Amino acid sequence: MKGSGIGACIVRKDRTLLLECGHPGFEAARTDLADYCELVKSLPAYHTYRITPLSLWNAAAAGKTAEEIIQSLSLLSRSGIPAGLEEEVKLLVSRYGRLQLYADSADLSLMILRADTPGLLDELAEQASLVEVGLVRTAPLEYQCPAEQRGLLKQELTRMGFPVLDYAGYRDGQALHVPWKEPAGSGTAAVWDAFGLRDYQDAAVRRFEGMGGSGVVVLPCGAGKTIVGLAVLESLQCETLILTSSATSVTQWREELLTRTGLDEESVGEYSGVKREVRPVTVTTYQMMTHRRSKGGSFVHMNLFTQRNWGLIIYDEVHLLPAPVFRATADIQATRRLGLTATLVREDGRETDVFSLIGPKCYEMPWKVLEKQGWIAAVDCIEVVVPMPDELRLKYLYAGEREKFRIAAGNPAKIAAVARIVSTHPDESVLVIGQYLDQLRNLAESLEAPLITGKTPQRERGELYSAFREGRLRLLVVSKVANFAVNLPDASVGIEVSGAYGSRQEEAQRLGRILRPKPGENKAYFYTLVSGDSREQDFALRRRLFLTEQGYEYAVQTEQQEEIIL
Repeated sequence: MKGSGIGACIVRKDRTLLLECGHPGFEAARTDLADYCELVKSLPAYHTYRITPLSLWNAAAAGKTAEEIIQSLSLLSRSGIPAGLEEEVKLLVSRYGRLQLYADSADLSLMILRADTPGLLDELAEQASLVEVGLVRTAPLEYQCPAEQRGLLKQELTRMGFPVLDYAGYRDGQALHVPWKEPAGSGTAAVWDAFGLRDYQDAAVRRFEGMGGSGVVVLPCGAGKTIVGLAVLESLQCETLILTSSATSVTQWREELLTRTGLDEESVGEYSGVKREVRPVTVTTYQMMTHRRSKGGSFVHMNLFTQRNWGLIIYDEVHLLPAPVFRATADIQATRRLGLTATLVREDGRETDVFSLIGPKCYEMPWKVLEKQGWIAAVDCIEVVVPMPDELRLKYLYAGEREKFRIAAGNPAKIAAVARIVSTHPDESVLVIGQYLDQLRNLAESLEAPLITGKTPQRERGELYSAFREGRLRLLVVSKVANFAVNLPDASVGIEVSGAYGSRQEEAQRLGRILRPKPGENKAYFYTLVSGDSREQDFALRRRLFLTEQGYEYAVQTEQQEEIIL
């Protein structure tokens, strides 16, 4: 067993680690662990991490070696590395790159899968699912397969524990001149490029280029992921399809394209429920791509993937990819793919599909690093525990498990708690976010504030968002439609009144609504309201996991008390 005996972690042989929160090296240890572990639980005394195959493969894709990971574990562990764990880490990291995929230079309809040993191909030969994709042994170290199976092959091999390095290349796509728009008083577009991209945005673009043509960039909300997408587009100079999460974000992407690049109105298309514009750069939504006229019908707009000779597809909020788009992406592996997200967490566990079909994580910047540099706001996170009225408590006690959560989440006492919080921030813009429409309607009526839901017409939404951004509207109540890709730069207070059970992804996105830089102190506040002594508190602990990993700490305040209990 190796170890210094003074580390902040207890490393266990089941690949879990306990990080002591009170240890002097806690912050440094948390930063190191984020490179090759996943946070699974955050309790006051210890945070629990797990080393997974995917966390190790992402580390390997970022350039980390097994030796560096083992050295880190050795320094962090107070009682050494358990027997067998070191070998397991080496084995899992070594699997990244043992298989490599190339185009067949003699026949472009075929691909060559190469292994580092004949034994590995012998092992794969026994897998029926690989036979189904058309693998044929052509040499001791080579398989041949149809090029059209490129995505499915990578997906299946990743599931088996052998991620593939894809060197098969990408088509250039239709060329498109995409210059940066020169700022007033500037002589050349290159000057804009020099000062328009922040250092980390430029680094993200370079890392994506270094990955060859597929990968995921992870940056917090408000850090300018859209700018990274535009910079990749400007670098590649090709026709591009952009998929995003809502009609609102379609509008925002289109505005950014027209504001920051030299593309004109005729070059940028919107493919939505209102317009069907397929142009050199086309922006659409996942909902449009998965639309079908009947439950068992075909996907009406999925042919958009092949309607033009795209050189790049950008997946905004890539963690939201629906299953049909996964399947379509498996079929278009010859097109370059850029994923953008604030968190790669998926509650359905399909992170490996993002890895195999979109690409590995090629760049990530910790939220707290950007906060220290002033690129995003510093946030105080506060959990407000709201007691349930006696009558509601009685109903809660006799309810089923699923109904208990719904009762606790809709606790009417939260209305008064929201009003109190709003009153403590009289000069700030406040966003109230929730899951349940009846609760939100009651809140909007009580607070005399506008409400935005999925049924709010797009024009009305746009007007309300504009009023909020411009300071003409100080308080806005929104449903989960505002979870993603909504530009609300002036929101400095977020109040979450209910959420989707234990969704880590949703918690991160909601806090992200208030992360954009603020004038003055660059400070924001994020409140989550939970009913006391209820299942909602248990789910709240899970919701906070991703943000805890990023370094955010939640203070706890009870509604009867004025002081904060840490």
